Amino acid sequence: MQVDPRGQRFAAALTTLVLAAALAFAQPWILGLQAAVFAVGVLAGVRYSPYALLFSAVVRPRIGPPSDTEDARPPRFAQGVGLAFAALGLTGYLVGPEWLGAAATALALTAAFLNAAFGLCAGCEVFLLGRRLAAAGKSA
Repeated sequence: MQVDPRGQRFAAALTTLVLAAALAFAQPWILGLQAAVFAVGVLAGVRYSPYALLFSAVVRPRIGPPSDTEDARPPRFAQGVGLAFAALGLTGYLVGPEWLGAAATALALTAAFLNAAFGLCAGCEVFLLGRRLAAAGKSA
């Protein structure tokens, strides 16, 4: 399955805003909402995440079809990484230590910002590295 890379950056921008609010206000419910968005991306696929649906309904009709697409598997893996950090952050905020919640949220925020601002998807790169290492292991 292929996805529009512009939609992925749009989702990363919204994720950046949500995670920044969660971190700034130290509100676990905001982080919980973002965790739910990550979970939908992992379980249903990134094309069906709330941010992707918003992009498809509101943004894409105004900017037209993409000139290229990308494999959906790396962004889906990245959503799983984001979900793991959000879960760790929720654990920190809800049961302690609070610094764990802030640190995990800040790391997820950094990754989302890098994707939104520069198109660098850290989770996607980890996915691709894992694929290359697995292929190298099979050929050795």
